[in-house]
Amino acid sequence: MGAVVPCHSASVFCMCWRVESLSIDNTAEITLRHTPLFSEHQRLKARLAPFGEWEKPIDYGSIIEEHNATRRKAGLFDLSHMGEFIVSGPQALELISVLLTNDPRVLNPGQGQYALMCRDDGTIVDDVIVYKLPGQGPTPYLLVVNAGNMDKDWQWVQQVCAKEGLAGDSTVENRSDQTALIAVQGPLAEEIVATSAEESLANVTPFSIREAAIRGIPCMIARTGYTGEDGFEIFVSAERALDLWTIIHGIGGPSGLRPVGLGARDTLRLEARLPLYGNDIDDTTTPLEAGLGRWVKLDKPRFCGKEAIETQKREGIRRTLVGLKMTDRSVPRAHYPVLSPVGAEIGIVTSGSFSPTLGYGIALAYVPPAYAEVGSAVQVDIRSHPHPALVVKTPFYRRRKATTI
Repeated sequence: MGAVVPCHSASVFCMCWRVESLSIDNTAEITLRHTPLFSEHQRLKARLAPFGEWEKPIDYGSIIEEHNATRRKAGLFDLSHMGEFIVSGPQALELISVLLTNDPRVLNPGQGQYALMCRDDGTIVDDVIVYKLPGQGPTPYLLVVNAGNMDKDWQWVQQVCAKEGLAGDSTVENRSDQTALIAVQGPLAEEIVATSAEESLANVTPFSIREAAIRGIPCMIARTGYTGEDGFEIFVSAERALDLWTIIHGIGGPSGLRPVGLGARDTLRLEARLPLYGNDIDDTTTPLEAGLGRWVKLDKPRFCGKEAIETQKREGIRRTLVGLKMTDRSVPRAHYPVLSPVGAEIGIVTSGSFSPTLGYGIALAYVPPAYAEVGSAVQVDIRSHPHPALVVKTPFYRRRKATTI
């Protein structure tokens, strides 16, 4: 169970969802965690595989079909492996503001924003979404963190809270084991969620969150996503997750909604140029290098990493994350070297795939600023063979917004 702890506490939470032990080559045992929807993924005959500490669905038959369904109609995602921290108390805003590069002081109840948590040297602890929750007291905030970073993020929040002397009037609660997260993404997402919700979605604007009920199930609905499409992420208690999934799947299925695994989630987010922690950003990268400077508010009085980021902005960056379009039929993958036109190694691919929407290979890669201009010709070393690529403007894909007459 998740526990409420003072933010100086070194306590860590214990996941209560069912786990299994797997043996690999009979020499090591790995314990994999399961979300509350694991039995449903099995029933749907998903192809399951380890994802960090989790056993998650990679696909339900076809990554490309699931990708296209999300772009054209709607996709249903189990994101219950993500972490949720509640920060409350009289000094909650001060703690959140010191933790994050963005400025939560501008948030009204029910609003959210994308942000980064950085160390004092400017490197990225994690990228998160923070919401100021509606109707739950004066200053409660919800931090949604990446699954693979939950323990690290938890420890970092405690460390900063203690260092800043905010433990007395700030409380951090880890709700990750109590909370499931289900996303509906795609052109039909609003229609599907609106049909099932008991409240109007008219005031659920991008990066807002509202308390609601779906067929009697209490939840919080946020208009956010990781696909480049319009959509919603729905927070619900772990014990009601299967009920909620079944309701939404039943309502949207006839219109083309289909479950989507991690495979298509990755190609969707890559086309939208949404960074993946551990690939495009990590413990060695800074927001400026990753092209995330718009979410760093240097006019804030202070936040972890501010001085280092200011110095880097003043002195310049030595590498930057760019988009690559392959100009032949090759497909780039993470860790492939990026070469100059004459074959010198200049960078590295962080994420790469065939783009089902665009029909060619795309990648994100770190290169020196001299090679970052749109239109620059480079090469990607694929199994010791150079393949031509161009630096292109990102996102690779941008959805068409609905128009009114």
